[in-house]
Amino acid sequence: MTKQLIVRGAPQEYELKLNAWNSLEFHLERRNIKNILILHGEKSWNAVKPYFPELSLAKSFHYYGGQCTDSAAESFASLCKKEQFDGIVAVGGGKVADLGKFVAYKTQLPIIILPTLAATCAAYTPLSVIYDESGVMLRYDIFPKANDLVLIDPAIILHSPRELMIAGIGDTLAKWYESHVIISQLAVKPLEVQVAEFAAKKSHAILLSKSIDALNAMDKKEMNQAFIDVVEANILLAGMVGGFGDEYGRTAGAHSIHDALTVIPASHEQLHGNKVAYGILVQLMIENKQTEIEQLLPFYQQLNLPINLAAMNLNLTDSEFQAVAERACAPGEMIHLMKETITPELIIEKMKALEEFTKN
Repeated sequence: MTKQLIVRGAPQEYELKLNAWNSLEFHLERRNIKNILILHGEKSWNAVKPYFPELSLAKSFHYYGGQCTDSAAESFASLCKKEQFDGIVAVGGGKVADLGKFVAYKTQLPIIILPTLAATCAAYTPLSVIYDESGVMLRYDIFPKANDLVLIDPAIILHSPRELMIAGIGDTLAKWYESHVIISQLAVKPLEVQVAEFAAKKSHAILLSKSIDALNAMDKKEMNQAFIDVVEANILLAGMVGGFGDEYGRTAGAHSIHDALTVIPASHEQLHGNKVAYGILVQLMIENKQTEIEQLLPFYQQLNLPINLAAMNLNLTDSEFQAVAERACAPGEMIHLMKETITPELIIEKMKALEEFTKN
């Protein structure tokens, strides 16, 4: 018998269309929102500010601070109370979205997300990844309410940095490998889990077949269907995997390896999705699926996703290997959802084996 599942399938409303942001005021009016806090990034905000619509209602723009932390959420929650905001709009990448959702939960305000990237499924999912002030991942919090609205303008994402799209592909690719290693252990698959499995498999197929065409569209700044499909694989399908599968569709080995790498300060130079993509290969090594790694390597190399630590300029000492391995298999880590018995020694062995396997 599977554990009790909670389905968090989708935001209350989700819309992808050209010039989608222009309908923001309409959506705010429908929700009777009249005074909004707008959280935004720095580089992304400078790039997309010309596309942000003129709004006649009361608004206050704030740079989110660069990290989704407990203290940042408390600070903006206090600001919401003081300024009597009745809605939050988050404009940017995953960390801005996560902080916006966290503040919305603390203040019980509606959250509207306008993604500028397709680097994670953060715009879609009702959870936030929380970091400490130094950038070490602490936990993720799941909220009891869906995001109120996601407005995606694919033209804005078309002009986003290519390397962030690639990182999104790496992050989303993990949805299949991580959900499969858990779901494959079930004797009976509830329908919710079957939906999660379908979304994971579909996103995997789209990414392997359409990523190159999507990246070509970004290079030429010419929209095509492959690009839209990859954007929606990274945001909508990826969000559905955890949304319907709950614990069976969220994370397993790859994300536990990512989270563990955050204890190494040098890893903070690497994008989230790149570290997750590396984590997929470590997970497959733990599963002794070297044939699958061989099948993935040409795709990784085409996209310049890291195939080992060396590709991320991470030359770990023995004590750093130990620190990463202990964090990866700490009690409660999702890597334990794999059927193998996971120990720090096994993780170190497999990380080092991957270096050997991929060094030529």
